[in-house]
Amino acid sequence: MTIPYGAGDLRPGFPPVAMPSGAQRPRLTFLGTGYLGATYAICFAELGYEVIGFDVDEAKIDLLSSGSVPFHEPGLEKLLRDNLAAGRLRFTTSYADTAEFGDVHFICVGTPQRQGGMGADLSHVESAVTNLAEHLTRRSLIVGKSTVPVGTAEWVEHLVSERVAPELGVEVAWSPEFLQEGFAVEDVLRPNRIVVGVKTQWANSMLYEAHKGVFDLAVTEDRDVPLLVTDFATAELVKVAANAFLATKISFINAMAEVCEVAGGDVVQLARAIGYDPRIGSRFLQAGVGFGGGCLPKDIRAFQARAQELGAGEAVRFLHEVDLINTRRRARVLQLAAEMLDRPAGPAGPDLSGMQIAVLGATFKPNSDDIRDAPALAIAAALANAGAEVRVYDPEGGENAKRAQPSLGHVKSMDDAVYAADLVCVLTEWAEFRNADPVKLAGMVTRRNVIDGRNCLPMSAWSAAGWRYRGMGRAASA
Repeated sequence: MTIPYGAGDLRPGFPPVAMPSGAQRPRLTFLGTGYLGATYAICFAELGYEVIGFDVDEAKIDLLSSGSVPFHEPGLEKLLRDNLAAGRLRFTTSYADTAEFGDVHFICVGTPQRQGGMGADLSHVESAVTNLAEHLTRRSLIVGKSTVPVGTAEWVEHLVSERVAPELGVEVAWSPEFLQEGFAVEDVLRPNRIVVGVKTQWANSMLYEAHKGVFDLAVTEDRDVPLLVTDFATAELVKVAANAFLATKISFINAMAEVCEVAGGDVVQLARAIGYDPRIGSRFLQAGVGFGGGCLPKDIRAFQARAQELGAGEAVRFLHEVDLINTRRRARVLQLAAEMLDRPAGPAGPDLSGMQIAVLGATFKPNSDDIRDAPALAIAAALANAGAEVRVYDPEGGENAKRAQPSLGHVKSMDDAVYAADLVCVLTEWAEFRNADPVKLAGMVTRRNVIDGRNCLPMSAWSAAGWRYRGMGRAASA
């Protein structure tokens, strides 16, 4: 059932519910203080809730407790410091303290791809749930927020039932997250929907109370926040289905880029034209070097693996091709580099020895320091493996990139990266790169060659400044 909340009243089916802790509103805990858990913990404290963030990583907890966020997310660190100072937020490594404090416990740990397979590794979920359950002494609600294979919520229920006395009345629910890196604070405080998978009215009411701060903020801003109340399986499928659709849309336009490259078309104009169709829309129709990050790649693989286990593998077989298209776009940059530098590929690939190449961007998207499965960093490594001397610059992800690929050259500015370069590759669409002055940069390089891996540069301005421009799925400039 979908309920648009925003009128400010307690709707039928959501009577006020007493908190097991005795507090006036639910006390919230977030287990796992990576990108997901830390962001939610901080933002829900900003909404006025008493919050504990839990993690087994003492260094991470110490850093958060001191007022520093261990990753880049615009606006989050100020909220962290404000809410630590207000006393609404604290962090701990104690399962006992977490269990004793909370009314609603959100599981926010990572679900990486299994080594040697495509499925999701649920070991962190199992550890968080079982250790928490063994310390519970009163009624509470355990809510999964991590992205998991369908069927996980039922498994979590079983884990809890094995460790918690039935008379305590501990229940399980599922509520997927929809954070976009770079916009995560807004996504928590002003979500475009909230989805909850529940089995009982009590769990439903507890989750309403846990999100009432979100609904109240929407009322003050005259917005609606749709709330979808559903079953476990649907709630688990929402996030992976959304990510599969977005990945498919990105790979579709990149497939069209491949066609444009051999047919002489321009994928930017093509995307604009089909994007005007309201049934299609223009978002996520930007051809480039493909998607990366900690979600889309591993989630579509885990979705395929779980569908196969359930006997529905044929239904999502197309996701294998989505993955292949995405990977091919990385290889396309290496091919373009060889062409622009007059280094035709041999049996072992192109030989770029002696070439100086500037790679602008290392993160998988702008406004983030996340380099997980980042196309930009993978391409930089491929260029270096082909013999080029590669200098990488990213406004926020430089240190992470250096740790991940220490053999590459890592510099502190765009000017340092492009100086004396034979080729400039723009691989993450940071505003600093989109707005760069092509005339100024032209005076710094050895050869005016640029590959626009995100189709984010004004081609005419760069061509007018004397650059040979190559975009993804676009005709070459003179």
